[in-house]
Amino acid sequence: MAEEMKMRATLQGDITDVKVRMNHIMETGARKDPKTGKLIPPHFIDQVVATLNGKTVLDAQWGIAISRNPFIGFKVKGAKVGDKIVVNAVDNLGTKFSGEVAVAAR
Repeated sequence: MAEEMKMRATLQGDITDVKVRMNHIMETGARKDPKTGKLIPPHFIDQVVATLNGKTVLDAQWGIAISRNPFIGFKVKGAKVGDKIVVNAVDNLGTKFSGEVAVAAR
């Protein structure tokens, strides 16, 4: 299986820039299979939670309007080099996946 998430967190001053690319098909449920003509069932990420050293810094609810292999970028204030950022995601089928990265100096 391909890597679930690619992550980077870089500290500049007191702001950490976090970038995450998730590996997910993100099917809307509106597309038809060209071979059968039947709708492809929806399969998309519906919740993303990011934590810094265990404290929630981002809680997002997504839907079908997010592209395949989605990218999310956000900034966090107050992190230090070596602090741990964890991103957890759950899709509409209940599949859970996550990634983590240590904050690095820029």
